[in-house]
Amino acid sequence: MRSQDGKRLHTTATPRTRALLVGAEVASARSPWTAKDSLAELTMLAETAGLEVVGSLFQRLDQPFPKFFIGPGKVKEVAALCQEHAAGLVIFDDELSPGQTRNLEQELQIGVLDRTALILDIFAQHARTHEGRLQVELAQYQYLLPRLRRQWTHLERQAGTGGGTSAGGVVGLRGPGETQLEIDRRLIDRRIAWLKDQLVDVHRHRELYRKRRRQSQVPVVALVGYTNAGKSTLLNALSGADVYAADQLFATLDPTTRQLMLPGGQMILMTDTVGFIQKLPTQLIAAFRATLEEINEADILLHVVDLTHPNAQEHAQTVEQTLAELGVDKRPTLTVLNKIDRMEGVGPDDVAQVVADMGLPSDVVAVSAQRGWGLDHLASRIEQALGEAMVALDVLIPYQRNDLVSLWHRRGVIEQEEYAGDGTHILGRIPRDLAAQFGPYRAARSTK
Repeated sequence: MRSQDGKRLHTTATPRTRALLVGAEVASARSPWTAKDSLAELTMLAETAGLEVVGSLFQRLDQPFPKFFIGPGKVKEVAALCQEHAAGLVIFDDELSPGQTRNLEQELQIGVLDRTALILDIFAQHARTHEGRLQVELAQYQYLLPRLRRQWTHLERQAGTGGGTSAGGVVGLRGPGETQLEIDRRLIDRRIAWLKDQLVDVHRHRELYRKRRRQSQVPVVALVGYTNAGKSTLLNALSGADVYAADQLFATLDPTTRQLMLPGGQMILMTDTVGFIQKLPTQLIAAFRATLEEINEADILLHVVDLTHPNAQEHAQTVEQTLAELGVDKRPTLTVLNKIDRMEGVGPDDVAQVVADMGLPSDVVAVSAQRGWGLDHLASRIEQALGEAMVALDVLIPYQRNDLVSLWHRRGVIEQEEYAGDGTHILGRIPRDLAAQFGPYRAARSTK
């Protein structure tokens, strides 16, 4: 590249690390994802992390090999491709054990990452709030700790044995001393404990906020879905908010709550949550507990699906599986098919057929958050679903079951509460999935 006067110009941009991707289709895993589709997603993750993907390959396995995860012959193929494409990094689409990572790095003589480490790196780049940074750092240290114990054998240096007397140093520090590995492990353990204490404070503040929110009796609707399904864009379109939204994986990590007025005049709170992804690292699920608790508090879930994505069916299944793992799969859910503006020539009948082919509930709402299509209908459906999700009850709860009174305060709407001689009389509404617990205490004039 030359300037107008003929002089050669040199780019000052830092060259991106060249990465080779490796996947495996493990028969015993019984995943709905093919290795090819999963590698395509891994490519997007790598590009989101700022890497240049130079190639990919995968192997079909009955089960992973203990030493390298993939077979020895495939490792040689990976080494040859790395040399051919001048790759400086190899990324595996599955989580590797510490021993497998060490063996692969010794064999390939370049850096090796797994899917979990890559996702953690993306989260570290995108965490913008103090809470988000705490959560990501905790997840990173929890991921690092077992790898520190098994891999960093070069840190087996002795500390505390130098200088002093012929007896071996300062009193109280004589003997073999402490290895550098043990020092590093102790420092990380301390940091993890500190991070957990900080997140407990975050949890306490969030719980106070939720308590005030419950006392206001304002229903909560949580947006859930696969990463990049358009949840933040939908929140912006419905509420007029300015939540950061971009066409990339994990553009937003921190939960954002905005007020929204429904057509009938009812005020609700809508919360955007972190997107899900297949093979979501367990460290992240644990670290983002406070974020995921927003889903547990919701009266209704809006499951946002990118209808135009070639793996929309697998995305929906992954979200449903994650919700089941979180124990909220029985929560009232409304499926929202997003990005219909990108489906040229597709009419309502065609959308219905796509929904049937994907195995989604037939009762869905099709919208375009980007263009504002179908949002009025969606707001009406939210209003309808909120009414259907609550049961009107008139109960007399004995004092020995004050746990049920607390549950109603947390999850229900109280219209009247009185303390009688034999218990607490409550008139109000409770989520339908909790109503059975109050059945034995219904008063004679209870209604549904």
